[in-house]
Amino acid sequence: MNLVELEGIWTRLGQEWVHRDVNLAVARGELLALVGGSGAGKTTLLRHIIGLTRPARGTVRVFGEPIHAGNRAAQQARRQRFGVLFQHGALFSALTVYDNVAFPLREFGGLHEDEIRALVMSRLAQVELEPRHAQLVPAQLSGGMVKRVALARALALEPELLLLDEPTAGLDPERSAGFVKLIRSLHAQLGLTVVFVTHDLETLSALASQVAVMAEHRILVAGTLEQVHQFEHPFIQNFFRFRAVVDEREGL
Repeated sequence: MNLVELEGIWTRLGQEWVHRDVNLAVARGELLALVGGSGAGKTTLLRHIIGLTRPARGTVRVFGEPIHAGNRAAQQARRQRFGVLFQHGALFSALTVYDNVAFPLREFGGLHEDEIRALVMSRLAQVELEPRHAQLVPAQLSGGMVKRVALARALALEPELLLLDEPTAGLDPERSAGFVKLIRSLHAQLGLTVVFVTHDLETLSALASQVAVMAEHRILVAGTLEQVHQFEHPFIQNFFRFRAVVDEREGL
């Protein structure tokens, strides 16, 4: 079963077309990476999937239904089935770690506070944070901890689908590798389907089971990393060669 289906997506930003007839399917259990050059429309496509923006034309289906189908209650119920980690965490700066993770549970869970506390502490443990971290505020966190708290919040409602925008951006190689390992572990434990945007080849090769390459306003190819490498197109050959050089330099 496909958890995400994009059919004939056209997106215009101002006078420019970002997407022209984009088609993509994400099967249950996949770890799919969206890659491409700057301005290729990767994050915009992610925003379409979660319903924050609408394409000019085309259909976005999540869990077999158009993302905006039904009344407000139906749409909300659908959105509670996926979690999102934004590129910079998007934590509420005035709230503690505990309250950031508790936020979706209080908004949508219909739970008593003792139940919320048990779930928050469980989610923090899942992302390898300690109970003492619960009372910190975002300004007291390292970049890696911000990512983990944001991930805990994304997992708060036990989603089936997890969407990540540049999950390892801003992390040093050691923390990046640790975060990738954590996502792989959660994917296996929780049976998640994961869609993520990345420009980092180490993250791509370590995490993705499928890769979709975006360029020329469309998806050039989608498949395994090996299949993508074998696809004859100048952008793909240049992109992977360029990223390998950049990643090597940044690792020095």
